Amino acid sequence: MHLDFGAVLTPQYAHWILWGAATSVALFLSSWVLAFASAAVLVAVGSAPFRGGRWAVACFVAYHRNVPMLVQIFVWYFAVPQVLPDPWTRWVNAHSSEFIFAMIALFLNAAAYMSEDLRSGLRALPRAQMEAGRALGLSYVQTMRDVLLPQAVRAALPALVNQSLSLFKATSLAMAVGVAEMTYTSRQVENETYRTFETFAIASLFYVTVSFAIMALGAWADRRTIRAAGR
Repeated sequence: MHLDFGAVLTPQYAHWILWGAATSVALFLSSWVLAFASAAVLVAVGSAPFRGGRWAVACFVAYHRNVPMLVQIFVWYFAVPQVLPDPWTRWVNAHSSEFIFAMIALFLNAAAYMSEDLRSGLRALPRAQMEAGRALGLSYVQTMRDVLLPQAVRAALPALVNQSLSLFKATSLAMAVGVAEMTYTSRQVENETYRTFETFAIASLFYVTVSFAIMALGAWADRRTIRAAGR
């Protein structure tokens, strides 16, 4: 078979591919930021001495860890709009509802996994640190935010990097609801050119490149953490 990458890198198709790559990265970054912030809140609530909060967090984590990611995206895209107030639905539909609902599903799923990683990192810390923080006059929230969570993040860094990789790769599932990310636009190019190998070789190269960049960033952060701990 004769390979012809030029057939899929014409100005039109290259624009589609670059648009898909940019959308994938934007979807990943926005989902990651929201997921990490939500995971920190979940850990703080789940570690508080309130049974209701622990139960709510446990239910949240159980749902998102046991329901397939694709089903969660479908729930947000097809089911949730039916129960939203009409003004909200109109606003979302006017602002790329596919992207918004896919992002919500992705970040909630990732938050469930990240919260468990942070909880494991938190459990590795001496319990006396919470008591010491409270003895110094810090509130529960201040102790979690300024003392415990930064250490938990350092302890859970390898697991958080793995979750980041999983989140990035999961952005490809957003094509199921029409988000024009890399997999979606690659499929469009393949349908137009019939150059299956070339099209998905380029898509694979994109995913591999970004995945290695995430791992490199994680390794850099880990080295900085080790140097900081050694001071």
